Amino acid sequence: MFPTHFNALVLTQSADGKTAAAMQSVPFADLPAGDVLVKISHSSVNYKDGLAVTGVGKVVRRFPMIPGIDFVGTVVESLDARYAVGDAVILTGWGVGDNHWGGYAEYARVNGDWLVPLPTTLTPEQAMGIGTAGFTAMMAVMSLEQHGITPASGEIVVTGAAGGAGSIAVALLAALGYPVVASSGREALSDYLRGLGAQSVIGRIGAPERPLGTARWAGGIDGVGGDALANLLSSTRYGGSVAAYGLVGSTGLNTSVLPFILRGVNLLGIDSVMCPQPLRGQVWARLAQDLPLDKLAAMIQVHPLSAVPALATEILAGQVRGRVVIQV
Repeated sequence: MFPTHFNALVLTQSADGKTAAAMQSVPFADLPAGDVLVKISHSSVNYKDGLAVTGVGKVVRRFPMIPGIDFVGTVVESLDARYAVGDAVILTGWGVGDNHWGGYAEYARVNGDWLVPLPTTLTPEQAMGIGTAGFTAMMAVMSLEQHGITPASGEIVVTGAAGGAGSIAVALLAALGYPVVASSGREALSDYLRGLGAQSVIGRIGAPERPLGTARWAGGIDGVGGDALANLLSSTRYGGSVAAYGLVGSTGLNTSVLPFILRGVNLLGIDSVMCPQPLRGQVWARLAQDLPLDKLAAMIQVHPLSAVPALATEILAGQVRGRVVIQV
């Protein structure tokens, strides 16, 4: 027997286009269509969640909306033969939280195709400590591997290294034996980044001085975009690759063709939202295998659902370190 109402953070939009976020008691009957009902235990706060909850990024496509682009929980009702009542499952992406009611609620009804089983070696809190940010970071690492970048290739730079995806990228690369250089504009977090495994820490990377700079990096993982990504491309060594997944600096990219046609540099786009289902399982298996859980624990802070609006503002202002887990 399910409750008549459940608690959720709900986004509404006023006539003048402003977004408001408030805790509400939502009728259970209002849950959207789907073949699996999940009782949510944890979610997390990602940069996209910050855009959605504050309304800054205009990423929400319909209102009212329950945001939260990822969650972990237990199946309580299923019409999908792959999932039975009691199964622990994870969801990231697929437009959940901006186009379909998401993880900042006690319950979610979703398409079974969007779910993956929770790896048995991870707790729900750890799974959301990884969340969308960590899933994306693992995709970036795997993409570098697929393009022949090995620990013997040389230094790998990670921009936005103190953020959620950046922190996990640093920890993953270091655990796999790569020499990692962490780039962050927050000098006070240098010890934190070294604790995750960075061999060295540098400041924020700005615009390149020229279209083709001194070749330094064997590869890079970029969460910033804009000038930082242009700089990485101009300073990547012959045959190197840069995996790009972020836009916290800018959505623009002022570069030239020179790194591509003179050094054979690869720019690898990383999208976790529509990642094909078979690959999702592989990514979670690698995370469960390769991410040191002690390093993950050092990144995580846990907050209640009611704290999300304040945290959304903080993550957009660059004031959040590592990963924020929401205990629903």
